[in-house]
Amino acid sequence: MRSPGPRGRPAKLLRRRAASFGHAFRGVGAALRSELHLRFHALATAGALALGLYCRLARLEWALVALAVAGVWTAELVNTAVEALTDLASPHYHPLAGKAKDVAAGAVLLAALGALAVGALVFGPHLFSFNG
Repeated sequence: MRSPGPRGRPAKLLRRRAASFGHAFRGVGAALRSELHLRFHALATAGALALGLYCRLARLEWALVALAVAGVWTAELVNTAVEALTDLASPHYHPLAGKAKDVAAGAVLLAALGALAVGALVFGPHLFSFNG
């Protein structure tokens, strides 16, 4: 069988790229269904978006909030993946498996604390403006 000519390659590549996005969205959906903490982050994200609209954030403020939200979601999704792989590789307790899970959870904690700091710095002046 001959390989497709130059015309066939871009279409195949595009289909593979589209499929990879589908896999990614399916992964986020699966994590949302199975992880209570991720549902909490989804509610916090909705709250931050609503508060941002209420406060009429500037473009840079939106960028900071978006980066903070993305950081927390990324850390939580990586934590979920680490937990799943650790459970698969080490179904029985092992100190290194526990360490891997603890470190991944620590990454989520640091991302959440960073997002909280960003939220305070971005939303604080809007919510607590003291006009003497």
